[in-house]
Amino acid sequence: ENSLPKIPAAFSTNSFDTFISPNTMNLSSFTKLMKKLQETHPEASRDKIVDALLEVRKNNRGILSGLPISSIMERTSVIL
Repeated sequence: ENSLPKIPAAFSTNSFDTFISPNTMNLSSFTKLMKKLQETHPEASRDKIVDALLEVRKNNRGILSGLPISSIMERTSVIL
């Protein structure tokens, strides 16, 4: 279903130790996404939202690029 090639973690620019790299999501998109998630889940702390986003990224082979914001929102909401 996803035609992107699998890249070994050692060669990936996205480490689980860092958050969303500029190559994956620009700051404007991240800011908009965080705002929407905070509005949707006012009970969740920023840290909890970030942790949920990291889990979504981990479950998507370590990347968020290529996923529509609506899909990222939905997947994060399920975790939260």
